[in-house]
Amino acid sequence: MLTRDLDTKEASNAFYAARDARMRNYALGSTYTPAERLRAEQVKLGLECVYRVTEVHINYRQKFIAVKLTNALVRDRASVADLEAFYASQGIVKRITAQGTIYRIPRQ
Repeated sequence: MLTRDLDTKEASNAFYAARDARMRNYALGSTYTPAERLRAEQVKLGLECVYRVTEVHINYRQKFIAVKLTNALVRDRASVADLEAFYASQGIVKRITAQGTIYRIPRQ
């Protein structure tokens, strides 16, 4: 699976950044079909099975859906490798940032 480290900065005012993200997520989520939203939920459940995380967020963006894992710890390396190979065949890309691990599901 293609994995990249992103050097992103944290927001200067977390409250307004979170409020803006919630509004943008709600607005863009309505542009996705129910099948695309279901696919994001399936990816989320698959990741929760192989990672131990504190939080999982689904964020709808213009060109992709991001599934963000906060404080992700691997439970079983073999299962993660199998799952990531399956996701790579579907075009899902893994990104690692200071805020967490993000899996990007491309829009169809």
